[in-house]
Amino acid sequence: MIGVDIDAEKVAAVNAGTPPVVEPGLGELLAELVGAHRLRATVSAAEAVRQTDVGLICVGTPGRANGQLGVAALERIGQEIGQALAGRTEPYTVVLRSTVLPGTTERVLIPALRAGAGRELACQLRVAVNPEFMREGSSLRDFAHPPFTLVGSDDAETASVLRALYADVAAPFVHTAVRTAEMVKYVSNAFHALKVCFANEIGDVCAALGADAHEVMRIFLMDRKLNVSEAYLRPSYAFGGSCLPKDLRALMHAARTVDVSLPLLSAILPSNDGQIRRAVETVLETRKRRIGVVGLAFKPGTDDLRESPMVALIEALIGKGCDVRVLDPNVAIARLRGANRRYIEEEIPHIASLICDNVEALLAHADVLVVGNVSDEGERALAAAGPHHVVVDLTRGAARLAASSHAGLQRELVATPVPET
Repeated sequence: MIGVDIDAEKVAAVNAGTPPVVEPGLGELLAELVGAHRLRATVSAAEAVRQTDVGLICVGTPGRANGQLGVAALERIGQEIGQALAGRTEPYTVVLRSTVLPGTTERVLIPALRAGAGRELACQLRVAVNPEFMREGSSLRDFAHPPFTLVGSDDAETASVLRALYADVAAPFVHTAVRTAEMVKYVSNAFHALKVCFANEIGDVCAALGADAHEVMRIFLMDRKLNVSEAYLRPSYAFGGSCLPKDLRALMHAARTVDVSLPLLSAILPSNDGQIRRAVETVLETRKRRIGVVGLAFKPGTDDLRESPMVALIEALIGKGCDVRVLDPNVAIARLRGANRRYIEEEIPHIASLICDNVEALLAHADVLVVGNVSDEGERALAAAGPHHVVVDLTRGAARLAASSHAGLQRELVATPVPET
């Protein structure tokens, strides 16, 4: 292994077996590798490239004052590697370990490599993204025991090079698209930061309301079905119902009465409303006015319409002049009782007249098919949609049986024409 750094003092320290940074266990490991002549360092990227088959890029990508990512070091090392590859005939694999936003490999690294070479490369150049998930203070342990080894590349051959490189690491090997691999690191870090802020805000409001925050969170964390799990962590549509919105508002009100600021928790309902607005905009962007909606209740398997985001979507579309029809087998007006019947009669009586009896009637009316929750009807509607239908799948899950013919919403909220078969 050959390490490269522009700092001659760091290079000298590594070659002396002395770690240039504080990290538990690094001193012993570095001394062992240098002593066994398995690791040395240099200031010359060209020297390192000429004597290796795989190059790992670990340069810094500092954030600027406005949050923009600094990629100058990545451009520079990309050009240096490209220069060193000029004239090479053997394949070479460049692996980006640095944290970069989706598209950076395509827009910055690969052009820099080719610009550095100055002409068409004679060698086969493989490029992969391999984000690191190591934490300062536990880097060696994190490297040896990661949750997974993530590699983004455009081909299986490049992935196989990385698979061999990490053969001794006991963790799932995940091969995915380049932009996906770039994004996963940001999603992970954003979620970690989110968890810290969530716990701290809960601690603040618990203290103000006289509850033991640590005991509250201890019990909260015992729930591995919903609280600490994969539940609710798939991109889909807005939440609703009689519990989540009401309880969030109650918690916000309680916090205000004791003068506790909860900026994270206070942003949840506005963020949720934003999902509804985006869905409305997506449907309107089709410039079609005959809309068929699958799903009226706030989630599958219930007839509860209270604060349903589907009701909000439908009312917004009607307000924009759309001709809407709805299909939800769980919301049969004749069978509704109690609070649900009163809600539809008192709050949204006009929607009752929009409900269709079956998929065929819905599709006969619609030019745009909006799938709002996962159900057998949603899947049947997707399967039966014709070439003239535009599909807006708000759930993505509803399209699982028709994935071969429907790209769905894909979270870009792009309406998708149904391909002819």
